[in-house]
Amino acid sequence: MDTLKVAVVGCGSIARNRHLPEYAAEENVQIKAVCDVVEERAMEMANLYGSDVYIDYHEMVKETEIDAVSVCTPNALHAPVSIAALEAGKHVLCEKPMATSSEEAEEMIQAAEKSGKKLMIAHNQRFVPSHQKARELIENGEIGKIYSFRTTFGHGGPEGWSVDGKRSWFFKKELAFIGAMGDLGVHKSDLIRYLLADEIAEVGALVENSAKENIDVDDNAVCILKTITGIIGTLTASWSYVSSEDNSTIIYGENAILRLEDDPVNSLVVQYKNGETVKYELGQIQSNDEDGQTSTAVIEHFVSSVLQDKPVPVSGDEGKKSLEVILAALDSSETKQLVQLN
Repeated sequence: MDTLKVAVVGCGSIARNRHLPEYAAEENVQIKAVCDVVEERAMEMANLYGSDVYIDYHEMVKETEIDAVSVCTPNALHAPVSIAALEAGKHVLCEKPMATSSEEAEEMIQAAEKSGKKLMIAHNQRFVPSHQKARELIENGEIGKIYSFRTTFGHGGPEGWSVDGKRSWFFKKELAFIGAMGDLGVHKSDLIRYLLADEIAEVGALVENSAKENIDVDDNAVCILKTITGIIGTLTASWSYVSSEDNSTIIYGENAILRLEDDPVNSLVVQYKNGETVKYELGQIQSNDEDGQTSTAVIEHFVSSVLQDKPVPVSGDEGKKSLEVILAALDSSETKQLVQLN
């Protein structure tokens, strides 16, 4: 395959600011089709990228010239659209959270296996340079034994980002299923799993709706996590950080403390036990405050995985494990009990 012909389902902000411009920047990609239930949105993107227009994804996935599909819909549609595309023989890149339940996630994984097509979940935090460098320092033993961590992702809410503003699907449970924890928290559950190369074994959480009116999903959550190897830490997700975004992670180790995306200039600061401090300027983490043209590297990895027929860097299994941490947090908040993960 010399050229990858792609289609994008959902023409909201994530498609407009990430998927479509990043596909357009790839030499060996043709944007073949766009699809949205709001026809004007689909038409706008089709005119911009010279693609076909659909309002029904079932019709779109029948198109024989499409090789791959990006799923940029509300969360509740991630699994149905992905499964339909996989069953139609298309590779799939799905936004996070990959599904609304473990069962849905497993159905997506099975559909990919049965079709022989690739399924990648768009967990872009793995590709942030400071995160990759931190994983390298942990992996090579330089930080020593890891004791604990804290990771957070918060901003003022999706109304400043979504094309629908305060009327966005992000606030509607039947479409979003989950609020700040699905929008932001799942980024951090995936990141911690990636950084520590460890799985979460136990989750305790308080998941609340305390900041925004007239929404029926969570907007603030605080979780306590414990990994299989015994590392403990906190994960917070919030739509109530009203001044500036916080997307920081701090890892506390035997030999050093790693501060990731915690300093406005140095994306990684390593504070060693002996008093030495090493500062890395590795480029800023992508923020919704930016113009959206900075590459997340997600599209680049997906395209190269398909064209070169190599494993995707964030598989369905990885997406499912990160989702299950968030599902356990919801369970813990409801039952007021710690939840064990298999």
